Amino acid sequence: MTTVQQQLFAMRDEQYAAFQAKLTPGIAPEAFIGVRVPQLRQFAREFIKNPEHEQFLAALPHTYYDENMLHGMLISLVKDYDRCIELTEQFLPHVDNWAVCDTMSPRVCARHKDEFIDKIKEWSASPHTYTCRYGLKMLMSLYLDGDFKPEYLDMPIAARSGEYYVKMMVAWFMATALAKQWDATIPVIENKVLAPWTHNKTIQKARESFRITPEQKDYLNTLKIK
Repeated sequence: MTTVQQQLFAMRDEQYAAFQAKLTPGIAPEAFIGVRVPQLRQFAREFIKNPEHEQFLAALPHTYYDENMLHGMLISLVKDYDRCIELTEQFLPHVDNWAVCDTMSPRVCARHKDEFIDKIKEWSASPHTYTCRYGLKMLMSLYLDGDFKPEYLDMPIAARSGEYYVKMMVAWFMATALAKQWDATIPVIENKVLAPWTHNKTIQKARESFRITPEQKDYLNTLKIK
């Protein structure tokens, strides 16, 4: 057992490990150590100050889910943009669940939006489920406000994957886009551009949003594919 694994097991909560396993289907129950996310984030903030964190980041693939969560948290703390992208591209092929994917959110990328959008275009077109999901998640996080361009909607539209976690990400993205960029996004729904399941899931998620007006929700309801 590595030193990092020993430290993670020292924070283990077996009930939490069982809870996480239920939320993350497809991952073997024995892969969960059971470190609670706030503890793991605190550990990441301390561990990144230790030069040994570089050795951990290079030691792919990891054995445990919690190690992958820690890996994503460490990448999120990297302050150098080029290094962050390098680490992300090394790690994405090893990401095998939605939780690890969605944990990564490097702040440094928000300061490099002009160049980062090219990586998002590349990742969102990937056949790998969680590389695609990550690209769309970062597009949703960083480019639906002041930096929005209608052409960005083409990326989730093009992600016509049969994978559940890609379809859910597309629906989440489009529902958020409806909330933030209604005029640019509503034609996607009116013209039924998305696959039927994703189209209806987008409407469902948008209708659950507090950021969509009652009138908009009523209109979306008329656009469902039956």
